[in-house]
Formats: sequence, structure tokens, C-alpha cells
Amino acid sequence: MSRFWKIVLLVIAVLVVGLVGMRMLGGGKGKDAKAGPQAEAGRDGERDNGPVPVTVIDAARQDVPVYASALGTVSAMNTVTVSPQVGGQLISINFKEGQEVKQGDLLAQIDPRTLQASFDEAAAAKKQNQALLATARSNYQRSNSPEYRQYVARTDLDTQRNQVAQYESAVSANEASMRAAQVQLQYTRVTAPISGIAGIRAVDAGNVVSAGTALVTLTQIHPIHVVFNLPERQLPDVRQAQQAGPVAIAALDRNDAHVLTDGGRLDVVDNQISSDSGTFRARAVFDNTDNTLWPGQFVNVRMQLRTIAGGVVIPTQAVMRGPDGEYVYIVKPDNTVAMQTVKSGVEVGDSAVQITEGLKGGERVVSEGQFRLKPGSKVTALKPGETPAAPTEAELKAAQQKQGPGGRRGGGPR
Repeated sequence: MSRFWKIVLLVIAVLVVGLVGMRMLGGGKGKDAKAGPQAEAGRDGERDNGPVPVTVIDAARQDVPVYASALGTVSAMNTVTVSPQVGGQLISINFKEGQEVKQGDLLAQIDPRTLQASFDEAAAAKKQNQALLATARSNYQRSNSPEYRQYVARTDLDTQRNQVAQYESAVSANEASMRAAQVQLQYTRVTAPISGIAGIRAVDAGNVVSAGTALVTLTQIHPIHVVFNLPERQLPDVRQAQQAGPVAIAALDRNDAHVLTDGGRLDVVDNQISSDSGTFRARAVFDNTDNTLWPGQFVNVRMQLRTIAGGVVIPTQAVMRGPDGEYVYIVKPDNTVAMQTVKSGVEVGDSAVQITEGLKGGERVVSEGQFRLKPGSKVTALKPGETPAAPTEAELKAAQQKQGPGGRRGGGPR
């Protein structure tokens, strides 16, 4: 390669390096010029930020009930399948399905004629043996009288005495047969063994049934039971509540939307803990006078264990969670906020929580808008449901004067 071309290539390389350098220097300045107003505006925005509007509520002191909750199953106090104790033709059904029946009410009638005949037969046999007994007694008394005893052989006298005893036994056997036939005759009237709700009948009138054929099932729902499971860690609290007196229990719907009935009480706690689930069974009893609870129904059970007197209560949403645990923002008298570490306890209703540590009654707590805060932030305290007031015309003009022409702070060129 000649010297001329070497000089040309060197010049081209110098020009390329110079252009790249100028491009880099120009791009950096453009970027700074472009980003500078935004960053400056952000800094100005930080300087111009006023008090943050937040919702503030006073920490209240109130008695806080402590509950244990579980999913429960409603079960009838007694369930009886009604069956006849004798066979025969079912001549009538004397109840309506779904009807509430009382103990002793007639439910069904079985044809009694066969058993009535057995009773009449036993009664006739009794009369026959009573007549034979009367004759045997007369003969024995006559033969055993002083004027006839010397003419009657002793063997005949013993025979007559034994014959009286034989007929007495026959009469007793007839009376037992009559009682047995009478009992069987009474069984032809099928009555309700308990008070309860009649289910759907299994047999229609006119069918021939045998002893033990199921006719209908009765369920007692006044009162009624609710069975539920609780974790074993709550057993000491439940036992302590039992010792203090009757334990009140309420039954709620599956969504905890409303109370179905609140007249329940703890009936019994099972005598063992399940090793599989780590829970123990308990049973509540409800009067259920309005038939709110129905056997087989699922309900949420809420059992009151004790009451915390004078607990500090705040809205649940006021409690924040950070790396060091739970905390709230409290509003100081100068309308600045401070971060306060707290420890929450039991839930109070659907939207509040009891605070066990870190907060006193009457302290002002931020319940809404705390995500925009940091310790020392200036705030405008609003009541629950209150919205910040719209800026006045004077405030808008003052803000515009601060921004100045072109949106720059102070109005002058920079």
C-alpha cells in the first residue's frame, strides 16, 4: 500500500472517531436537557406537596366478646323409625307427611279382627275353666266336710284337692293368654312414640305389612342439637367457660350474613380429642321453637367464651403489616403522623379488631390513606366518609403564581 492511501485511511479514522465523540456528547446533553425539567418538576412537586388527606378515627374502648367459631351440623335430638309390632293389613294412615305429631297420636291402624278373635278365644277358655273350677271346689268342700269326710277315701280327697289346684292354674293361664292377646290387639293401633315431624311414609294403606316393616320416620326438632368440632388449643378456654356458667351459642348461616338463632347453649363436650385431626367434638342445644334449624343443615356456630372489659378497638384496615410486625399510624396534635407498633387480638364484628398492645383508648389512628404516608408526614384529618374540600379560587391562583409562565416555579426564566 502506498503512503498516500495510508494517509487517507488515517484521516478517515480520525473523522469517524470525532463524529462518534460529538454524537455521544450531544446525546448526553439532549438527554439531560430532556430529563432535567421532569426531574426538576418532580423535585418541585415534592416541595409543593401539601398535607395528605387521610381518614382518622379515635381508638375506642369497649367490652369485647371473645368467640370460638366452627362449622356445625344440625341433628335431631331423637330419630325414631316407626314400625308395627304385629302383622296384618294396613287399613288406614292417620297422619300427613311433614306434619308435626305429638307423642301418643294415632299414626296407622292395622286390621284387628284376627287378634280380636284370639282375645275372645282366650276369654271363652277362661270362663270354661272357671266353671270347672267352681265344680271342683264344691266337690272338694263337700267331701272335706266333717259329716262326709269319714265316708270318702283319703285318695279321692287328695284327687279332688289337686283337681281344684289344676283348674286354678288353667284359669291363670287363660288370664295370661287374654293379656297377651290384648297387648297384641293394642299393637294394631300404631301410635307416635315421640313428638316430632313425620317424614315421607314408606307404605300406603291397603298393603299387608309384617312386624318390623318401616312405616315412617319421626324426628324430634324441639329442642334440637348442633354438633361441631373445635381445635384442641381451644379446649382449655371452653372448659373454663363451662365452669363459669352456661355458655351462650348462636347459629349463623354459612356466609355469616345473619344470625339464624341465638338461643343456644353448650350441652356437652366429648371426652376425647381426635388424634387424626387434633380436634374435639362439642354439642349445642337450641330450643328451636320457630323451626329455624332443620336436621342435616350446615350452620356456622359462634360460641362466646368470655368478655374482655374495656378493650381498645380500631378498624381492621388501620392495621398495617411490615417486616417488624403490625403497626398503625397515629396522628399527633401537630397533625403529623408517627408509626406505632401494635399487637392485634380478637376480631370485633366484621370490620374491627381489638388491640392488645401499643395503643391507648382515645388516640387518633389513620384508618384510610395510610399508604401515602411516612413517619413525620403532614396530614389533613378527615372523618369517616368525609372527602377533601375542593381548592378555592384564591388557592388555585396562588398555585399558578408559584408555577409561573411555562409551568416553572417562580415565573422567571432559568
